[in-house]
Amino acid sequence: MVDNTLENSQYPDLVIVGAGLFGLTVAQQAVEHTGARVHIIDVRDHIGGNAYSYFDEETGAEIHKYGAHLFHTSNKRVWDYVNRFTEFTDYVHRVYATHDGVVYPLPINLGTINQFFRAAYTPAEAKAVIEEQAGELAGTDPQNLNDKGIQLIGRPLYEAFIKNYTGKQWQTDPSELPASIIKRLPVRFNYDNRYFKDTWEGLPKDGYTKWMERMIDDERITVELGVDFFDESQPYNKKALQAAGVPVVYTGPIDRYFDYELGDLKWRTVDFKEVRYDEGDHFGCPVMNFSDADVPYTRAIEFKNFNPERREQQNPDKTVVWEEYSRFAERGDEPYYPINTDADKKLYAEYEAKAKAEPKTVFGGRLGTYKYYDMHNVIDTALTAYEEQVAPLLADSAK
Repeated sequence: MVDNTLENSQYPDLVIVGAGLFGLTVAQQAVEHTGARVHIIDVRDHIGGNAYSYFDEETGAEIHKYGAHLFHTSNKRVWDYVNRFTEFTDYVHRVYATHDGVVYPLPINLGTINQFFRAAYTPAEAKAVIEEQAGELAGTDPQNLNDKGIQLIGRPLYEAFIKNYTGKQWQTDPSELPASIIKRLPVRFNYDNRYFKDTWEGLPKDGYTKWMERMIDDERITVELGVDFFDESQPYNKKALQAAGVPVVYTGPIDRYFDYELGDLKWRTVDFKEVRYDEGDHFGCPVMNFSDADVPYTRAIEFKNFNPERREQQNPDKTVVWEEYSRFAERGDEPYYPINTDADKKLYAEYEAKAKAEPKTVFGGRLGTYKYYDMHNVIDTALTAYEEQVAPLLADSAK
């Protein structure tokens, strides 16, 4: 049997499990502030986690391998930080939805309302119509998604744009889902169809992967791909690192870290079906939702349309679209969205208590904290985790 352990002196100062945005941010900060030697491992064959992208040779489109990733933030600390590594385009995200053979703008706004009802309502008139259509649910605070949707936007709009889409997304009748899922459902009584309301928005000019390569462009940061933290035949495994007392930042699933001993946390996953068209532009927009139950996928992503500034480098006669299908995740699937039932929250709290008893391990990212994060949230929490947890660990280890 080959001994793959390393002498303690040969280990780096910090090992990071997972090359997503959380791990890359911590690695960059550790090197910048302490000069630490950092080794990153990832079971995948690329860096970047779910934000990883690559360029499609046939169409010239930048493909977001794990679904559409759109950067937006109102956090100046995060915006200043990411601009150290990439410039951003002036892309502004807008979404459209196909319902009953007609395309409407989303989020629901005065344009959607007037188009749907074939009316010319003023903002005040539209508000009155919505309130009337909420019926007996107006002014109440329903606890299930179905009734909350009706209360927020009235029954006709809810049934057209939300009910079936949500049913497909969650594979559950909306009356059985908690209202919290759509409590912040935006409804605008003006013609603003900008999807995000953050101060800054855009896409990295050279692509996501180039951005993340720049974050760790330092000889003190090494990366090893295709490495499983739980594989004891390789030196950077959990057992060996614990025995050596090496500080670890872990961004994998928290239940996997503890070998699922308390049970599995539940997630939803997404499957993609790629469709290629012999035309330059199929939908005319980057994201098209499909609100009706007879279309099995929730939305379609046409990647070329995220980057109109690259038209000259793209194939004018070909385009690629990914249809997105949502389902419950099983072990081995890619976890995307935590389901967060009361039982899941209770189970995570138990795992979190166990994590706090791991003195040399910092848990972070979506999987490590069982939270759904946008990219700017991941970076913000990583910057904070470095300051409050990782830096003290490195200082203690250096004594």
